[in-house]
Amino acid sequence: MIITRVETFAVPPRWLLCRVETDEGVVGWGEPVVEGRAATVRTAVHELAELLVGKDPARIEDHWQLMTKGSFYRGGPVLSSAVAGLDQALWDIAGKTLGVPVHVLLGGPVRDRVRAYCWVGGDEPSAIGEAVTAQVEAGFTAVKMNASGRMNRLPTVSDIDAVVARAAAAREALGPDRDFAVDFHGRFTAAAARKTLPHLAPYSPLFAEEPVLPEYTHLLGDIVASSPVPIATGERLYSRTDVLPALQAGVAVLQPDLSHAGGISEVRRIGALAETFDIPLAPHCPLGPVSLAASLQIAFATPNFLIQEQSIGIHYNDGAEVLDYVVDPEVFRFHEGHINRPTAPGLGIEVDERAVRAADSTAPDWRGPIWRHSDGSFAEW
Repeated sequence: MIITRVETFAVPPRWLLCRVETDEGVVGWGEPVVEGRAATVRTAVHELAELLVGKDPARIEDHWQLMTKGSFYRGGPVLSSAVAGLDQALWDIAGKTLGVPVHVLLGGPVRDRVRAYCWVGGDEPSAIGEAVTAQVEAGFTAVKMNASGRMNRLPTVSDIDAVVARAAAAREALGPDRDFAVDFHGRFTAAAARKTLPHLAPYSPLFAEEPVLPEYTHLLGDIVASSPVPIATGERLYSRTDVLPALQAGVAVLQPDLSHAGGISEVRRIGALAETFDIPLAPHCPLGPVSLAASLQIAFATPNFLIQEQSIGIHYNDGAEVLDYVVDPEVFRFHEGHINRPTAPGLGIEVDERAVRAADSTAPDWRGPIWRHSDGSFAEW
């Protein structure tokens, strides 16, 4: 079997999918995308495809090594995301060829179902209680929300009160037996995070995510040491070497993204590295169906897995949904806030190729919003 063609498809709301075809008719799907830079990643995918076409798709590790190290300049979100999608597709081909799910190729399942959480927004605190209640009624046992909107470099009393109001509303709606996480989204300075986190402790968040930007990972140790709330990070860390300082800083939860951090091959290794620090994985996934399917394959094969993010109904989805691009949405059906183990070969889903081709290039040229502080200076979104 050899790879004969690599195609890419830009689809709404902001996703990029890739299709890897073989001469024996076996097709693998991946999701290589950086949100807001899909076109750039698309170019990188087709450059990397030059290393794959005409080659045996079963040589997954060798392909990963060449795609990540075959150029003098390496790494970064664009290249690692392009590799991630192609890597997912190669694992999909391998599973389909052998007639087993990818998690079987990774050593077999270590659990029968995966706990998932859903988003409830959070940029504005007023609707949190209602949104959380709706997810509880839908059977979810965990939600995540933004800790704040635009944040001052050092928070005022009212800034902190607004963060606390979100947490209080979520805890009231959830009761004591369910969880919520708060996403700081890199909007806080290190000092702002240290000042705010103790105020959240009475509401017992599952974790506080990305309290500082990834370029300040060297400051995480001080934040972890001073925080009564477990700290999570990792969506903007793309390799084992990137995540190592965060693990050494003592974060409580690591959140690699299957579409950013080198795909199944690298996230599997990141999970094993995190296990040596006794730190669980909660894969980041505000993306589409292939990224979620790949995340689940990791989740079912990773002993130190905690919980899975998923984007069905997320506020970013405008014009299309995760289930629009799969033939059978039952694979993503939630049962008491969990997803049961998929048993279909490969990534466990059948991509609706007709829908994907019809949607190709109809995706808006999505960009993250630009925020500014009241003085007109740039503010983190």
